[in-house]
Amino acid sequence: MTVLQAIFLGAALVTLIAAVMVVSSPNLIHAALWLVLALGGVAVLFLLLEAAFLAAVQVAIYIGAIAILVIFAVMLTRRLATDAGGQVNRSWWVAAPAAVILFAGLVVLFSQVPSFQATPPALARDPSTMVVELGRALVEAEGFVLPFEVASVLLLAAMIGAIVIALPPSPAPVPPAPAQADQEAGR
Repeated sequence: MTVLQAIFLGAALVTLIAAVMVVSSPNLIHAALWLVLALGGVAVLFLLLEAAFLAAVQVAIYIGAIAILVIFAVMLTRRLATDAGGQVNRSWWVAAPAAVILFAGLVVLFSQVPSFQATPPALARDPSTMVVELGRALVEAEGFVLPFEVASVLLLAAMIGAIVIALPPSPAPVPPAPAQADQEAGR
């Protein structure tokens, strides 16, 4: 086993364990921190694939923005959340075998696709020109600028929603006293 294979197996194991902990952690703050670790593991996998730009995007966008936004929203709304008891679904025993069967079916399906068994061709272009082309595709109107703008508006709406939820409730208006209402009606 080479060093790169060992790093890959370690990063994949950390990513998988962190992903399971995200969905099984009863504490939302801990789940968000596990999410940061899972996203960091994916960034390491991108580095192993020699996709440094995607690794930097993973760290900057997903860890630096989305995960921090989730933590921010959870901390803003923490006082509104109360312990509702156990978070385990009563039908977990039905979902677990269904998930295993689905995973096995996907493995069989993907193993039959010929393009997954073939070796990919070597890149014909210089990687630095590919990054320039990707950068242009991200900012051109015909490229991916619209999905990025939609994602930014969605994140802004989530942040505003978290702030609105965290605001203290405004006091209800006090109805006028009966004597005062009679005086106002007589005028």
